[in-house]
Amino acid sequence: MFGFSQQTPPQHKAAAVVPASRLAILGIALISGVVNLLALTSPLFMLQVYDRVLTSGSLPTLIGLAILTAGLFAIQCLLDVVRARVLLRIGESFDRRLSGRVHGAIIRLPLLTRMPGDGLQPLRDLDNARGFLQSQAPTAFFDLPWMPLYLGICFLFHVWIGTTALIGALVLITLTLVTNALSQKPARETVQHNISRNALMEAARRNAEVIHAMGLGRRIANRWEKSNSAYLGANRRAGDVAGTLGGISRSMRLVIQSAMLGVGAWLVIRQEVSAGVMIASSIMMGRALAPVDLAISSWKPFLMARQSSARLDALLAKMPAEVSVMELPVPERELRVENVAIVPPGEKKPSVTGVQFAIRAGSALGIIGPSGSGKSTLSRILVGAWLPAAGKVRIDGASLDQWDREILGCHIGYLPQGVELFEGTIAENIARFDENADPQAIVEAAQTAGAHELILRFEQGYETQIGEGGSALSAGQRQRIGLARALYGNPFLVVLDEPNANLDTDGEIAVVKAIASVRERGGIAVIVAHRPSAIAACDMVLMMDGGQMKAFGPRDQVLAKILKPEPQPAVVPQGFSVTGQGVVPLRVVANQKQAGNDDATTGNENSAEEADAKY
Repeated sequence: MFGFSQQTPPQHKAAAVVPASRLAILGIALISGVVNLLALTSPLFMLQVYDRVLTSGSLPTLIGLAILTAGLFAIQCLLDVVRARVLLRIGESFDRRLSGRVHGAIIRLPLLTRMPGDGLQPLRDLDNARGFLQSQAPTAFFDLPWMPLYLGICFLFHVWIGTTALIGALVLITLTLVTNALSQKPARETVQHNISRNALMEAARRNAEVIHAMGLGRRIANRWEKSNSAYLGANRRAGDVAGTLGGISRSMRLVIQSAMLGVGAWLVIRQEVSAGVMIASSIMMGRALAPVDLAISSWKPFLMARQSSARLDALLAKMPAEVSVMELPVPERELRVENVAIVPPGEKKPSVTGVQFAIRAGSALGIIGPSGSGKSTLSRILVGAWLPAAGKVRIDGASLDQWDREILGCHIGYLPQGVELFEGTIAENIARFDENADPQAIVEAAQTAGAHELILRFEQGYETQIGEGGSALSAGQRQRIGLARALYGNPFLVVLDEPNANLDTDGEIAVVKAIASVRERGGIAVIVAHRPSAIAACDMVLMMDGGQMKAFGPRDQVLAKILKPEPQPAVVPQGFSVTGQGVVPLRVVANQKQAGNDDATTGNENSAEEADAKY
């Protein structure tokens, strides 16, 4: 699971990260070898006591053996402590090397694919793998290679003692293989059900207000309880397998040790071995089988860690590390969209196709259209949140994938339709959590967004803690602070998706002024809007409908074109006729003709209403 190759380049595999501590792993293997050699201290001490001390009655010999044994036990204890500490640090190194990649993958994955289940599962996988590495379970795999040494010593004692030990080892190894075969499916199902129940719990937590207001608590709880019951059932099955086979393993170990004593006693009676050999071989057998017993009892955590490692491998293969690129000049000329097609994450069919336009610096583009026409989808492409399936989005001629994301982010301001703020202060959110943020720049962004006075009305002003997701703020306040965040640092491209959706009249005025300020300083503003007030400061308009660009050009021309009513064919009921006066009855037309013939000299005609009244 955690293989290593020193030549492996900076790679996506989680399995290749642990071995960055190759020296530490080699050290553990060396320590394990010494520990296993020192484990011979106890059986050899017993052997010497029974065969030398008791037969000779020499007290000095006993004292000497006791002092030597105590020293060896102290060294063994010290090495065990060192091995445990090294394993702990290997786990920390594993986490430290992968945590950044996993964090980035969790954030980027929803932008590439639909996120089923628990979005934080990769972090839990990392915890599982690290927890296994930091436990005593890996020591079993370092100790197992030393089993032949103990079995060989048992054969040196006597062939029947060695045969008994070999049979016992084969029995426990078979139990280990059975444990592996029977535990894989239950362990996998346990993780899957755990992902499902965690996803339900997180969704319920996010929508607590809706659940409470609409009385959905019992129904949502029933859904979670069903998922939790499925998880408990899978966990019980996995635990039953591990517990049952673990209990059988421990019992078999005791049976084998007892059998070893029985065989030794039989050989002592036949005077083929000494009593010391009988005791020493029993202790030796227990030590030989200990790693197998530990491996069986740790098999469930091992399988979960291995499955977690496999999922991390798949995730990091899908989400390769971002490659650093050369820094480009500060953008200052244009935004260009070249025939882009957009496929939303997790979908197969494009929702937006054939969009192409160019906006020069100092302009503002209003994107309008009915709901579901692709306006918000297009805005995500403009800021690089989503990648186009075809075509390119370019800033000053460079496509967005040619920019370093951190640097490009400084030149982009984005206000999504659903404004999300982070737990922290208002100032931290506006400054995008820049640790070296300029307070004056924060205030300027808030003033430009018309949020400065609003913020000062809070008791702690810019240092107000907004809570998780901005829960301490109203929707309008979140939108104003989100707008200030988008304007922080005077970015070249500012994309606002429904910026006035939750704003009052003053807020809408602030949005218009903010757009005008972006244009005045030579930036580009893109506004997705339903309300006409949001595009009042725009000089260009893009009309979207059905995922396609229907019109693009100067605002007044596009609006005049799309708002001009198209002539509709008149619907003429039976017995009526269309005249210059509209749709009138045929009898009125006949009367008008008759009146025209009778009074041709006057040239006066009765109106349709008068003719109808006469009729």
